[in-house]
Amino acid sequence: MDEISPLLGSQPQQGPDLLSPNLRPRHQELIPTPCGPIKPWSELSGLLRLYFCFTITSLLVLLGLTLSSIYKQHMDTDVSDEDNFTVSLIQLIGILFCIYYISRGVLQENRLELVAFVFTILVVMIRSVVNFSVLGSKGKQELLVRFVCIMSLGVVHVFCTLLLIQRPNMMAFRVGGALESLQEQYFLLNLCFSMVTFDLQAQLCLCILITTTDSAMSTTNTIILAVGVVWACLTAAVGAVAVLKEAKVLVGVFMMQNLPQVAFFVYLMYTVIEKWFHDNIYTLEAAAVTGAAISLMIKVALFWGLIRLVHSFGQGLRERMFASS
Repeated sequence: MDEISPLLGSQPQQGPDLLSPNLRPRHQELIPTPCGPIKPWSELSGLLRLYFCFTITSLLVLLGLTLSSIYKQHMDTDVSDEDNFTVSLIQLIGILFCIYYISRGVLQENRLELVAFVFTILVVMIRSVVNFSVLGSKGKQELLVRFVCIMSLGVVHVFCTLLLIQRPNMMAFRVGGALESLQEQYFLLNLCFSMVTFDLQAQLCLCILITTTDSAMSTTNTIILAVGVVWACLTAAVGAVAVLKEAKVLVGVFMMQNLPQVAFFVYLMYTVIEKWFHDNIYTLEAAAVTGAAISLMIKVALFWGLIRLVHSFGQGLRERMFASS
């Protein structure tokens, strides 16, 4: 019997041998999207809907507070300083990606996205504590509301998401069926897709650190940085399409696109570390080097996953993921 057709069939079976609801494949209940199948809203439990709405709402509130802080720091030089403005921009990027992570994590039962969500929330919380602890009294008054919201909501999000991660994950079975090979392929696909997104987040934050580390950037360096941002977005788009469409040619293009980025990271760490011998304050420089090292580790893990995933292209997973109901 064809192993794909039972999961893809859209016509209801008729006759006395109709499968019971517990045995009938459930893939037709999923909604195909450009980023993979998702569960319909009606299938989520009441508590999960409540948590999802609460999370999105709280993230939007934090987004508004962060945008307000960025505006004040940009317009009022008495309140703003370079480090605070950098933290606000990085938190803005983190909150936007958190909205993306929790959406895919809940609707796709994607544990990897939920783990990325928890990690990003923890980074935002830790950075907020460090930044708030070194502020003066006036700066603390300006950022007190945002700090309290981030810490209180962050604890709730981390606790609830950890509980959600421990729930049984049926998405791999519903997409891959009973075949363990397809379930493993689905896990690798999600891993690679999540790493592509996480790598983009790391690179955007790194670009912000580079910009604020050297306030007197030359025109050439500014242009190089702008090109780097566009290149990072283009590389992430190519990587995402390559993974979802099982395109081996695009996988090769994606890996080649990462080579200039790796060379740039090495050059960045060299130039930034070199400044340490001339400056007395190098907090942002250390953060830039740390960000570059993390991005390199992400790329190593991503390449490992892609190499394994490419060998399983063309075995039917893409057809199961993007089949219409």
